[in-house]
Amino acid sequence: MPTPTLHSGLFIGLMSGTSLDGVDGVIAAFPSGPAQHPVATLASAYVPFSASLRAELMALQTAGQNEIEREALVANTLSSHYAACVERLLADAGLRPDQIRAIGVHGQTIRHRPELGFTRQANNPALLAELTGIDVIADFRSRDIAAGGQGAPLVPAFHQAVFADPMQTRVVVNIGGIANISVLHAHAQATPGQTRDVIGFDTGPGNVLMDLWIKRHHGKHYDENGMWAASGQAVPSLLDAMRKEEYFAAAPPKSTGRDLFHADWLARHLSNFPQQLAPRDVQATLALLTAATIADAIALHAPTAQTVHVCGGGAYNPYLMQQLAHALQQRHLTAAVQSTEALGIAPNHVEAVAFAWLALRFDQRLPGNLPRVTGARDLRILGALYPA
Repeated sequence: MPTPTLHSGLFIGLMSGTSLDGVDGVIAAFPSGPAQHPVATLASAYVPFSASLRAELMALQTAGQNEIEREALVANTLSSHYAACVERLLADAGLRPDQIRAIGVHGQTIRHRPELGFTRQANNPALLAELTGIDVIADFRSRDIAAGGQGAPLVPAFHQAVFADPMQTRVVVNIGGIANISVLHAHAQATPGQTRDVIGFDTGPGNVLMDLWIKRHHGKHYDENGMWAASGQAVPSLLDAMRKEEYFAAAPPKSTGRDLFHADWLARHLSNFPQQLAPRDVQATLALLTAATIADAIALHAPTAQTVHVCGGGAYNPYLMQQLAHALQQRHLTAAVQSTEALGIAPNHVEAVAFAWLALRFDQRLPGNLPRVTGARDLRILGALYPA
């Protein structure tokens, strides 16, 4: 990938992920000239989704009556949440809209079917531009899919630009609803044009199944600190059955989402147990599934990695982090597990900063994908502009 001289423009990044909890936003500064971490976060904000919005987004994950109109209305509601996040960011940073170069917004994925040639993120970037008075760049995934790629994951290109170290191999693990890894081999930063130095793909479920299960049994949106999972005992036979899912053995490039890992997927596996399993034991097994499939991917694609840096909501789950470290040790890997805080960006800010960076790439008419990661035919400029 070309190495541009980054200007000092300010970009807002907005990200709402598979966990459906809310929108994370940042104002990111990209200084001119080379730097080990060419990004600084000037402000951050979080705007939670209401229960009704979360429920409608969940319902739109599957086909239903009048879904075209429902998606359009949800997109408008999302844009109001995005605009509220932007307003909070500007107030916290003491900035005006005209001081922001552009907003990079991911939208909310409700379908991801690259094998059928499409991905769908609910979003109304035109409305967001109208509400904020700032240029909006959106729809980052479609061009990569049009070029034969998966349209995901997109963050490895950002991880390469910001986190790669010429002296050591690092793995960046994002644990949101879905988990993905970026393998940044030594010298990846020194030779950014060589995309062979970066591998990245979705490993499988991150928090999505754990969140679903605790919501069903305790009405909570997530397992805080992994305490419920820690109170149970993983069921080896259930874990072994789930790990036989064909997706885990598939070679990258690959990506996944709620289209595969959903309530029915879990129910099919649980139906094979004539005696009902204790819910907390199922939760412990789901946590171990996430840790084990991430560790399997690292063992296969980055066995010599010196460090594993975790971002996303999973980085704030001590039990899950412990299970990941243990799973790596079981595979005779010595990489130290820590959050991306050690690399200068808080775990819950990484994806939002990534979409600010993708907006920067679009603004400079530079590619934002890595063909080896997504499977696209070549480098592509990602996104579409909605001027203020």
